[in-house]
Amino acid sequence: MIGRIMIQLGILADDLTGGMMVASLLEREGVECPLVTSVEGLKDVASSSATAVVVARKIRLIEAGAAAQEAIQTVQALKAIGCTRFYYKYCATFDSTDQGNIGPVAEAMLEATGGEQTLFCPAFPEYTVTIFQGRMFLGSTPLGDSFKRADPVTPMTNSNLVEVLQPQCKTKVGLISHALLLRGTEAVVNHISQPAEPNLYVADAVDDEDLVRIADLALDWPLTTGADALPIFLARAWQRMSPEPHRKAAKSLLPPSPGAEAFIAGSCAGPTLRQVDHFEKSHPVFRIDVIKAADDPGYVESVIAWAKKHMDTGPIAVSSSADSNELQRSQAALGVEGASSHADRVLGDVARGLFKLGVRKFVVAGGETSGQVMKSIGITNVEVAEFDELSGGYCHQGGDDPVSFVLKAGAIGKEDFFSIAIERMRLAEGSQ
Repeated sequence: MIGRIMIQLGILADDLTGGMMVASLLEREGVECPLVTSVEGLKDVASSSATAVVVARKIRLIEAGAAAQEAIQTVQALKAIGCTRFYYKYCATFDSTDQGNIGPVAEAMLEATGGEQTLFCPAFPEYTVTIFQGRMFLGSTPLGDSFKRADPVTPMTNSNLVEVLQPQCKTKVGLISHALLLRGTEAVVNHISQPAEPNLYVADAVDDEDLVRIADLALDWPLTTGADALPIFLARAWQRMSPEPHRKAAKSLLPPSPGAEAFIAGSCAGPTLRQVDHFEKSHPVFRIDVIKAADDPGYVESVIAWAKKHMDTGPIAVSSSADSNELQRSQAALGVEGASSHADRVLGDVARGLFKLGVRKFVVAGGETSGQVMKSIGITNVEVAEFDELSGGYCHQGGDDPVSFVLKAGAIGKEDFFSIAIERMRLAEGSQ
């Protein structure tokens, strides 16, 4: 990294919780990396001491053309604050079909950044997500044979990421194989510099050493793409190469947010269901009936009235999380998209109401729900804590009326995650 403090890496994340995770992992590496939810939030980052920034946008499932336009606007806004290196962050399990937008977004960003080539490497070997011969494995199971095969939104039936990506792209997609990486950076550069070679590549990564090699290869490329792991190795490479590396102490506690505490759950993943049940053993929980909520214009007000009665006794929870039977009932009545959108709308409105009641410490379960809650409360720019047992979701918006969040993906966390998260935010108050 160069001596003057400036934004070294601008990251476009295709959802909020994914963006939070990569920001927290960079914070753990000593890289100050705030997160903004819109390009307008970058104006505050430009004058800060940050050396990286995540722009988290809800684009994973939108139409490819619209996603590409979002990407171009993000690159332009990042360029305006001096950023010259860019990263496109998507899910470690790729989560994209023939009609997906990972390819179109990457191609749009490549053109906007002026890069000659880019690579796709969503591997995260630390969590046993690897790529070999272009094929993704979750542990020893090929992606196409894993639980992702039955994903209701983005079924991943093909483990070969070159073949998954190719229908989305205008040009040919190649492969940077593990064997080629072992031959060294010069060999890879010579290979991809051949006139007949494409400018888009899936890169193998069977272990962290492969990620070191990929980071060294792509260190000065304007654009790289992948999941959460590669930015860690890019940051380490920049710090290793810099005569004056700029490192900040990692932080596990953020500034305090005095006020009440609430847990909002929208994910229907098994871990979240168990976390809600565990929380309910000692704290009040309001379980949203999505069908009733869709028909009753006064439903949110009734939830807020319930919350007002219980907030004085400690943290409360509001949950639309449902088991498979309840989920099928809601989807049969409202449609798959309708059930999801109604649940998120209600939870967003509830979050706004709880904020007005004085809640300033939120734990939120579910990526889509997290985005809706942040939007409803008006959160645009957050400081992020280092990655630890909270899985990268702890963040804080300062100012005259500070508020803190722990945002978690639905499928992660121990049964007592909510209690652990609330206790961390309480510790922040005690540390002042």
